[in-house]
Amino acid sequence: MTFIDPETSASGRARRRRAYRSVKSSATISALLFDWDGTIVDSAQLGLNAYQRAFAELDFVFSQEIYEASYSPNWYQTYEALGLPPEKWARADYLWRFHYDNETPSIIEGAAEALLSLHDKGYRLGVVTSGNDDRVSREAKQFGLDNLFDVFVCHEHITRRKPDPEGLQIALARLARRPEECAYVGDAPEDIEMGKQANILTVGVRSNYPSNARLLSLAPDIYLESLTELSNYFSGVGKPE
Repeated sequence: MTFIDPETSASGRARRRRAYRSVKSSATISALLFDWDGTIVDSAQLGLNAYQRAFAELDFVFSQEIYEASYSPNWYQTYEALGLPPEKWARADYLWRFHYDNETPSIIEGAAEALLSLHDKGYRLGVVTSGNDDRVSREAKQFGLDNLFDVFVCHEHITRRKPDPEGLQIALARLARRPEECAYVGDAPEDIEMGKQANILTVGVRSNYPSNARLLSLAPDIYLESLTELSNYFSGVGKPE
């Protein structure tokens, strides 16, 4: 006899998506903002590889258990949890970028098609990420996505890190949109918390990053197993759900 967990079955996932949807409506949305790593780019393993190689060069013990428990888009929190002294953080940043840049990232399956569909439906698209501007811009061009986005807000453009809503507020100002006209899609708990602080619709999506296991605890307004499900909620600007 085969046992099917009701929470991991297709119907269970559908119930879970409904359970985490709030009274907010997507009908007023005209702009969609996205996190980058884990949401659009499948970079979880590459990021882990870069951490491991950077710590090896620093001759510092890297604990994967602590990494998985403490991973955050604010990587200084991760450094601190791993016990790396602050005086080594700048060197760790350099080494992480060096090793990551020698990797070949890939786009998450179905992400490009989902973004193009949303763009064609009239939504203005943007990126709000903790990633560095040069890397994110390079990857956007690599995947042929750069012309789909009207705004990029990256690490260099903010003074306060996620979950502070500064990045989203900058993007809203650049797009001339009110909070009720925007949604934010991300894979980390900090993404959902940031969206809630900015008072915009939050969309959580499954990813391979360790922090994703904690995402549902933040109760995103919408939860997706894949970006391809976005069309179920965003049918076009000015159209009913």
